Amino acid sequence: MRLAIGLPGTSNKPPMSAGFTLVEMVVVMSIMVITIGVVAPSFKGFLQGRNLANESRRFLSFTHYGSVRAINEGVPVDLWMDVKAGRYGLAASGGYTETQTNEVDFLLDKDLKMMVSPPQGTLTRSNWWTPDMTRGRGRLPVIRFQPDGTISDSSPQSVIFGQGTAPQIWIVENANHTRYDIEFNHTKLVRL
Repeated sequence: MRLAIGLPGTSNKPPMSAGFTLVEMVVVMSIMVITIGVVAPSFKGFLQGRNLANESRRFLSFTHYGSVRAINEGVPVDLWMDVKAGRYGLAASGGYTETQTNEVDFLLDKDLKMMVSPPQGTLTRSNWWTPDMTRGRGRLPVIRFQPDGTISDSSPQSVIFGQGTAPQIWIVENANHTRYDIEFNHTKLVRL
């Protein structure tokens, strides 16, 4: 009499080992290397564009924060830009308050470039809140947010961010002189 080992309908052969052969592994790895080689340059461009867009949005947020802070504290607030060092910062204007200016500053990514355009036209909105814009900061360009919520007429009209061959992003003062807006596809290009 024979004893059946295993389940009915199954064979008693040893199972084949599951896995890949060396040839299959080499083919798959070759396909992956070719795909990465094709995709990597466009992915690098995508990351550069994201870095540029993120920095311009951070700067724009900083302008909104400066305006709100000037209104809340009742003193002018300066957003200074050091183009050569790739830095910008925000602080209450010295001389108007005895409290700390609570300065905040940021450093641009090493691949990003920033340019500041000079103010346009004549100083028509000047008042006692718009003294020398470079006081205490050397000759750095300064956007001054006045306590009434407007932007000083001696402030730059636009700030341009660029990175490599990516399209430039312009931060431009609006017609009411109350805020700055982003222009992603500005028609004019400048050398940064």
